[in-house]
Amino acid sequence: MIKFFRHIRKRLLSESKFSKYLLYAIGEIILVVIGILIALQINNWNESRKDSARENLILKQLQSEYQSNLHQLDEKILMRNEGLQACHFLLNQIDNPESVNESKFYTHLGEIFRDPTFDPIKNDIIGSGNLRLIKNDTLVRFLSNWSSEVYQVQEMELEFQKFRTEIIIPCYNRLGISRNMHNNLWKDGYTPTEALDKEASSTLTIEPTKKDLDLQKVLQDVELEGIVSTVITTHQITNLQSETLRNRILNILKIIEREIDE
Repeated sequence: MIKFFRHIRKRLLSESKFSKYLLYAIGEIILVVIGILIALQINNWNESRKDSARENLILKQLQSEYQSNLHQLDEKILMRNEGLQACHFLLNQIDNPESVNESKFYTHLGEIFRDPTFDPIKNDIIGSGNLRLIKNDTLVRFLSNWSSEVYQVQEMELEFQKFRTEIIIPCYNRLGISRNMHNNLWKDGYTPTEALDKEASSTLTIEPTKKDLDLQKVLQDVELEGIVSTVITTHQITNLQSETLRNRILNILKIIEREIDE
């Protein structure tokens, strides 16, 4: 084809038909430009197809991650709800010491001793630059804000961790109830809510304390009463934040599912 055009060009020049040669040259330039544009279009189409395939792969990965995050967050919300129920039971026992149920008292002390912490799967979609592949602007906004929203929940959890370590544990030790609480926890078998294997159950024998322990005095302890009421407030606020985060995950999953189906 190139030889053909070259032959025409030489013939027109040899015949001194400059005007025809000029028209031919312009036509040849147009053909070259059209060829370049077609090649660019094909290349753009190929790149677009590759980007769509990569986007689909990223969306499926995000779908799996956020489903796992949702499952874990639900567990933490459940743990705090169990802690809230335990707190209300303990306050009832404190207010009505004459009807105390020792075994249940220690069981519920163990419930508020637990430390629910949300640790979602971390992906590097923002840092890697792959966020540009996602076309849905709402999803991009949700993913961009995710880390800061998670931090708001984790911030509350860290406060409770500190409270647990610095206040709850020393109080239990001061009252002399730690051994009895742990014995009550393990004696009949125990499977934590957050256990990886929900079918597993561990049993330990610790035996109650041999020291003299007056449970009625424990129930009269004002620090213990304050701890229980503080746990109620802390867990309630953290769960409110967690429910907002849960709705965010549900919205993210809904958008991802719609984008994958398209």
